[in-house]
Amino acid sequence: MMLGIGGTAIALARTPAAPLWLLLLVLVGIGLSFVVERIIPYAGDWNTSHNDAGRDAVHGVINEGGLLLTVLVVPIAAALSPLQSFWPDSWPLPAQVLLAVLVTDMGITLVHYASHKIGVLWRFHAVHHSVRRFYGFNGLMKHPLHGGVELLAGTLPLLLLGMPAVVAEVLAVLIAVQLLLQHSNADYRVGPLRYVLALNEGHRFHHLKWAGIGDVNFGLFTLIWDHLLGTFSFDPQRRFTSDDLGMAAKPNYPDAYLAQLAEPFRPSGACTFTDKPEIRTEATRAALAEPDSRH
Repeated sequence: MMLGIGGTAIALARTPAAPLWLLLLVLVGIGLSFVVERIIPYAGDWNTSHNDAGRDAVHGVINEGGLLLTVLVVPIAAALSPLQSFWPDSWPLPAQVLLAVLVTDMGITLVHYASHKIGVLWRFHAVHHSVRRFYGFNGLMKHPLHGGVELLAGTLPLLLLGMPAVVAEVLAVLIAVQLLLQHSNADYRVGPLRYVLALNEGHRFHHLKWAGIGDVNFGLFTLIWDHLLGTFSFDPQRRFTSDDLGMAAKPNYPDAYLAQLAEPFRPSGACTFTDKPEIRTEATRAALAEPDSRH
């Protein structure tokens, strides 16, 4: 997915009708994600709708559509930026894309981290953490306003430097594919790379439902910033079920799409950063009693 679809996106980026080809690549990525999740599932019940399939599809269409449409503003931003001459146009396209990925990774990761610390941001980010199963579409399941803030933080430096539209188009594909991989229910392994790349093995820890314990592994593409922030966490022996996911402090978070859009603006949308689950399984007690074992 990363090398195949990403490499194909770079190869097609300067061809006629490139935007249509890149949209097709995103659809191929989504299709592959669903297929592989059924061939090698991490948890079989996560492949079954929890009354969320339709809602997640709407989230996916809205958020992925918004991501792809932002490419349209890139030429305007580049033309208006006084810093556009600083973009390394002489670099090979793969190197320009890698630069864009690293800058975007920094911006989105830091906003993601802040969203677990600042109440107003958490209100919107809570939509993403309300999930009760962990599968590819979860990556595109977020409040569009929060998604917009993350994307702005990740791409504003690139826009100011005059990032070309061709780089932005490839970046949009890579972000979509990464979100699918990061939340995939496929039981794939990457060995030592799990300490560097922000993939599903590590990101499951981020979706643990207890405040503080789930405040780990914020990275979008890499875990570089988590190592620097001290928020990296991984335990190779840990297994996850739906009982571990969601938000312990908000177990009845709205499920419907429109209700989720409205919830951050309601008094009930305020979420605390601590929680005390009323019902604790043995796994829950162990998680709360020994949080350091995963850091």
